[in-house]
Amino acid sequence: MCGIAGIYRFDGHLFERGTIKRMGDVIAHRGPDDHRYLFWTPTQGHTLYRHSIQAPEQGAALGFAHRRLAIIDVQGGHQPMPNADETCWICYNGEIYNYLELRESLITKGYTFQTQCDTETILHLFEAEDTEALDRLNGIFAFAIWDSRRRELVLARDRFGVKPLYYAVYNNMLIFASEIKAILEVPGFPRRPDPLTIAEHFTFQNHFGDRTFFKDIKLLPPGHWLRCNASGEIQSGAYWKMRSVEPDRRDETAIAEELSFHFERAVTRQLISEVPVGTYLSGGMDTGGISAVAVRHLPAMHTFTCGFEVPRNADDLEQYFDESRESFSLADLLGTQHHEVRLDSTHNFAVMQQVAWALDEPRLGISYQNWYTNRLVREHVTVVLGGSGGDELFAGYPWRHGAVQGDSEEWNLAYYQQWIRFFDDETKTALFSDWLNRETVHFSTYDSFLEVMKNVHTDDPINRALCFDFQTFLHGLLVVEDKLSMAHSVESRVPFLDNDFVDFVLRIPGHLKLKEGQSKHIFKQAMTRLLPEETLHRRKQGFTPPDATWYRTVLRAEVTDLILGKQAVSRNYFRPEALQQIVDDHMQGRRNYRFLLWSLMIFEWWNRLFLT
Repeated sequence: MCGIAGIYRFDGHLFERGTIKRMGDVIAHRGPDDHRYLFWTPTQGHTLYRHSIQAPEQGAALGFAHRRLAIIDVQGGHQPMPNADETCWICYNGEIYNYLELRESLITKGYTFQTQCDTETILHLFEAEDTEALDRLNGIFAFAIWDSRRRELVLARDRFGVKPLYYAVYNNMLIFASEIKAILEVPGFPRRPDPLTIAEHFTFQNHFGDRTFFKDIKLLPPGHWLRCNASGEIQSGAYWKMRSVEPDRRDETAIAEELSFHFERAVTRQLISEVPVGTYLSGGMDTGGISAVAVRHLPAMHTFTCGFEVPRNADDLEQYFDESRESFSLADLLGTQHHEVRLDSTHNFAVMQQVAWALDEPRLGISYQNWYTNRLVREHVTVVLGGSGGDELFAGYPWRHGAVQGDSEEWNLAYYQQWIRFFDDETKTALFSDWLNRETVHFSTYDSFLEVMKNVHTDDPINRALCFDFQTFLHGLLVVEDKLSMAHSVESRVPFLDNDFVDFVLRIPGHLKLKEGQSKHIFKQAMTRLLPEETLHRRKQGFTPPDATWYRTVLRAEVTDLILGKQAVSRNYFRPEALQQIVDDHMQGRRNYRFLLWSLMIFEWWNRLFLT
């Protein structure tokens, strides 16, 4: 796992090489093991530097920066990496779990290999098949490939969006990076907020498609590629999309049996590594199942959890937020070396600025607990397996998935309303300032929802909901997981998003995922040989701290000062009286606005760190 960044200037002029060095430096946390740089000009060809750049004021038409977190072929595998005649170069972040099979097929076609890593496999496969090769890659990735013969740069991102890849076109340059902050290192690059993204966030606490909070920066969608030639012509396309599939009509027992096989194979595939591997272990079924499979191959494996000091005056729901007891119990049963970080009210504001910096922009949920967990992980291992995707594949939110029935039009509106975390388009106008209302007056978040639904091709109401969740909510969670693990130089892997596993699960009928109000029914059947009954039937609990109570009590002053302070109010995004009402309603216990308050605070920090 690594950090990548680069520039391709396609107008015949050159950019300063030192820019590439700065882009790599600002994402150094993604790859502490090595850093190298590639430059190309039409007259001088390619020049590769290790660790430092000579004459940074000199120009280049193409530049790559690579920050390496060494996982596979630690001694080799350095990047940027060339092909045999050094006409094609790759700058890559990720892991390909089926690279050995792909490598063997390439050897039979006459390709030779100089390393033992997956990077070289991608490069040769791309030489052989161009973008047609992308659908054969089972893994997590974001990469750039430069072809000097064609003078063409290609960007690509994995099927499900586990690894982020941002890009921008500015001043006749295509600029790309693993994180937005690297793009902002380009001299003169505009830092303009995108009103439409702000509107989406304060509806869904998420944003869809290729938009970011920066008007001039895009996020390459999952399962997509982008190509830029020497004329500055940019093409893009999807190599993978959710499509209509024939449902599996076998009986429940047969499906559960095969599901168990696919799950164990997916977890085992993702244990490949030359550095230590561990797992998150919350005490729930998803991370529990992953850990149960992994520990068979890695005895005395390290597992990790985050516990909370729940206040005595917390509400009934928050009393369940600490899963420490269940986590330690399952770790004892599995025989893992278990580690816990415990958080109290002081931990939120202590790292809020660092979290906002790591995320690049406001994103889903409350996430500072992920920061602390991954800091703990890094003390023991470099690679960690997590449970992201389990809820979105198996109907892990039964209160939401069971609430929508009916025909397509009626269903769409009902499910859109299920995902309004904050405000719909009408009530949002009372929050937004006159300026922000003018900028978003013709923008509909319901239209954003419908745009996603164009890629959903099933009449099964449960699977229809899950397809939406998979493309939106999960994608938002994956961006957070990548940023807050890589902030500590930790590679986070997601066995639930193994290509073959997802392909199989998409064929399972919805009524076997949500059955008689019970979420993840078929997955529970598949896990009966791995996990105890109490784990399989535990109450559903998200990974979230008891912040609602903390905000009303010990953090009251800090929350109020950050949201209602002069600096925040002067930005003119929101009506001050509306912000005051939100804060008052939460503090007086009339509403639970903990997610909204978090978003408002992270949004303020985003403005401070990135715009001013």
